[in-house]
Amino acid sequence: MNRPAYLSPFVLPVTPAARERHERVDVYPPGVTGQLPAVVFVHGGPIPANLEPTPRDWPVYLGYAAAAVARRAVAVTVDHRLHTSADYPQAARDVADAVETARQDSRVDPDRVAIWFFSGGGLLMSDWLREPPSWLRCVAATYPVLDELPDRTVDPRFRPTEAVAGAGSLPIVLTTVGLERADIAATIGPFVDAARAHDANLEVIDVPNGQHGFDHLDHTDESRKAVERALDRVFAELF
Repeated sequence: MNRPAYLSPFVLPVTPAARERHERVDVYPPGVTGQLPAVVFVHGGPIPANLEPTPRDWPVYLGYAAAAVARRAVAVTVDHRLHTSADYPQAARDVADAVETARQDSRVDPDRVAIWFFSGGGLLMSDWLREPPSWLRCVAATYPVLDELPDRTVDPRFRPTEAVAGAGSLPIVLTTVGLERADIAATIGPFVDAARAHDANLEVIDVPNGQHGFDHLDHTDESRKAVERALDRVFAELF
């Protein structure tokens, strides 16, 4: 039987990291003393409610978590409940709860947190751009959806292209792919234009030959370098 694309291995070689499961949230502590920064990874969607395994058990998110732990940060993944386009408010609450779980963990420095969004989870970045808290050091978005798609009506609250006007100096690390789906690609340019119009602190990492999901579908040097560069940029804001 063919393996689903989402179960393809992460493009970086990583050492699997131990995790603790707290309901919808997994916490990966590096096992070193002191309060450390945290990165919360937010998967895309919508995905079916009965899909198994759930995203926090997909190799790509296990991989990102392991990469964060190797850089001496606490990694957090969350199975948010984005199952239909009407579920963005619920998913946003799940993400906010995961971030609060991270900040309340005694091993985490609550003033050094980054949130990293993927694919359809990109719309969930809106709240954090609109009114970024002082402890949020960085947001990242990898092959994200950044506006409503033609076949996906969502609450107007979830429009990063509008929300970025409030981002101020918050670092935004955006990874885009040259072989992106046309409907998703059409949301990227307006966001970048809006970010630059509002003098947002935006860095774009382009993967010219990458497809949507390049970080587990395209096992190339280009992919590996792009993921490493994004990790470098996020962690530069945390340390």
